[in-house]
Amino acid sequence: MISTRESLQSLLHHLIDYAGLFPPAKLDMPTTVQNYASFLKTEDAWMLGRLILPIARLDEFDEHAADLLPRDPEGDPWTISGITSPAVEHEAMMQDLDRITLFNEKHEDAANGLAKIDVIELKANTPEDIDRALDVIQPEVFPFVEFPISEDPRGLIATLAGGDAGAKVRTGGVTADLYPAPEHVARFIAACAGSDVPFKATAGLHHPLRQYSETVQTKEFGFLNVFVAGCLAMAHELDVDVIQQILETESLDVFKIEDDRINWRGHILSAEEIDELREDFATSFGSCSFDEPREDLRALKLL
Repeated sequence: MISTRESLQSLLHHLIDYAGLFPPAKLDMPTTVQNYASFLKTEDAWMLGRLILPIARLDEFDEHAADLLPRDPEGDPWTISGITSPAVEHEAMMQDLDRITLFNEKHEDAANGLAKIDVIELKANTPEDIDRALDVIQPEVFPFVEFPISEDPRGLIATLAGGDAGAKVRTGGVTADLYPAPEHVARFIAACAGSDVPFKATAGLHHPLRQYSETVQTKEFGFLNVFVAGCLAMAHELDVDVIQQILETESLDVFKIEDDRINWRGHILSAEEIDELREDFATSFGSCSFDEPREDLRALKLL
């Protein structure tokens, strides 16, 4: 068995939020929760992050996860990232927040199965919508706000700064037009680093390295690229051009992954730095598959 290097363990630790309900997998709820329960029992569970659920489907989750949730009072709860209504739909978003409170109160009791929504994801397109949402989101829930990045996002990201909130970037989808330009993702990462705003990513990140996808007929981002770029951007205050170069790197050889550090063209991250940066800045990505990223990592002899 290949021993996973410490630096890579730090980079991959709880990196992949499972989004089986969403395209292209678009699994039903029974399959999704059973998969998540199974993944938690694998040797790769250390790579698994939260289960991503629309708040509108919490009742369905309760129905199908009832026999799978931990019931030992000393056990670890399932951690969930909830997708709420957009910030512009303020009343619907408020109802979602109320449902989260009720859900968390119910699932604090091991008799009901341990689970906790401690992260939410919502869309907002204006500073006013962001401010209004942050004013009402309960403090025990950390929000990631998604907005378009085709225009300069620095104003929106600055609105999040100091607000105990993060930014979410969409890095792909089921068609080529849903993939942002590398320079736009680089600009987003640089803006987050400059404002000390954590980020997460979603979509199009099934593979470790940037590569061309025959399925969607475009180049996809790699999750190693995105999260090495994020960590280096924060640690070394990289400019947008260098971040873009990291995002566009297609050869594993350029990422010199050693036991105690990762070295991209002389820009070095220690395993300890990666631990801290993953915890506080470059947090996770949503993927409808937990298998594909692991299969690719094994094919590259990284796991």
